[in-house]
Amino acid sequence: MKYFLWLLKAAIFFTLFAFALNNQQDAIVHFFFGTQWRAPLVLIVLAAFTLGVFVGVLGMVPRWWKHRAAAQRAGLAQTDAAVQPPPGPANDPVLQQPSIHGI
Repeated sequence: MKYFLWLLKAAIFFTLFAFALNNQQDAIVHFFFGTQWRAPLVLIVLAAFTLGVFVGVLGMVPRWWKHRAAAQRAGLAQTDAAVQPPPGPANDPVLQQPSIHGI
């Protein structure tokens, strides 16, 4: 299995390497107000991928914070529950009262 994963990683690497070598032609990206960027196509694709990953991570940050805060609250609730004795017949005040009938 380990060799299969190495073979898969090598295949992906060589495929991307061949893609980069085959796309060295200059491409032009036109922005607003007549500005443009001229660069090799592989760099433009890499920049677009990097920008997409950055925007995706930036979009997930508030949700990560929300889940982290919820996990911390749940952790505090568990520590509070660990300090208190568990419910049961030995800790129930109703069951600890003496019997009226003396039994």
